[in-house]
Amino acid sequence: MRSSTEQSAEAGAKKFAGSESRKFNYYQPKSRRATLYEDVTVDVQPDPKRYLLQDWIISFADGRPAYSEKNTKIKSSDWHLFRDPNGEWERTHYIRQADIEKQVSLTIQNARAENAFESLDKTWIKILQDHLGASKHPEYGLGMLFQSAQRDGMSQMINTAILINSSDKLRYAQDIALYMMEMAQDVKELNEQAGKENWLNNPLWQGAREAVENFYATTDWAEQVFAANLVYEPLVGELFRSGFLMQFAASHGDYVTPTVVSTAEADLERNLSYSLDLFSVFLKDPQYGDHNKEVAQGWLKKWTPMCVNAAKQLQPIWSQPRKKVTTFAASYTRAQEKFNSIWEYLQLDLPEEVKL
Repeated sequence: MRSSTEQSAEAGAKKFAGSESRKFNYYQPKSRRATLYEDVTVDVQPDPKRYLLQDWIISFADGRPAYSEKNTKIKSSDWHLFRDPNGEWERTHYIRQADIEKQVSLTIQNARAENAFESLDKTWIKILQDHLGASKHPEYGLGMLFQSAQRDGMSQMINTAILINSSDKLRYAQDIALYMMEMAQDVKELNEQAGKENWLNNPLWQGAREAVENFYATTDWAEQVFAANLVYEPLVGELFRSGFLMQFAASHGDYVTPTVVSTAEADLERNLSYSLDLFSVFLKDPQYGDHNKEVAQGWLKKWTPMCVNAAKQLQPIWSQPRKKVTTFAASYTRAQEKFNSIWEYLQLDLPEEVKL
């Protein structure tokens, strides 16, 4: 006969490991002590392989479960092993985004108060109109891509990192749009629609457009993160933002654009950090590491030529400013070094047929 204690539903009736502890210990923290980030993300998403006695409660019409390992070619012996090195979750993310928006808003307000836009170099205004305006479209596209990718991730830690990545991209795209609107109030000849026209039709941007649109053609969430953050961003996104805009703005009397763009560069460093950690976990998986390395090598071979082409198509932009500060070759060399450092870190090899 079972004892009354075993049958009781009263709290504390049954003792278990850690029941006397005032801290959560149902998961293995990354460091010696669990962080608040881990407390609010680890195991928040249910998983039949961890604590959930029944199978997935909700499935799609075709029978696929709510979260399926078939949504990516990557395999994992423990999807819950990854921890975002940034330790960012909902509250910290909202605080950071609010601080960024205050910074951008105050800079633009001060510039308008000092008539800074009216005194900008005219050739530089045309470049911002055509090319900064065009760049908000791939930024928005990547934001929507990550928003879709995060839905299929197999753990809350993975999904949270990708969703924050999406929010960063959408915020920056919005910042560009608002910046152009504010500038247009003082610079009457500025055409706010020129960015869209350049994105759709200017040959300089068609390589980038091809790459971003092809990211949508794959339904593999891990491949989307890999292609966007580890291939496109260092070769194309950062090349244009840091290698061009940040280099040329000051010499043309522009201190606002670097302020806006610097927020995206800070975003990249954080999002690159989580991406490297995520794929390091996959590539070092004790059971599936070799398989994942083969998959990643295939993705590297697939996406690198397209992004290299996109980067090189942007080259004529470097000759458009009136004051020449640096060359495309110098900026692209820095992008190559950043790109190569990523694969050295992940211990992946660029295919011999891929030419940078």
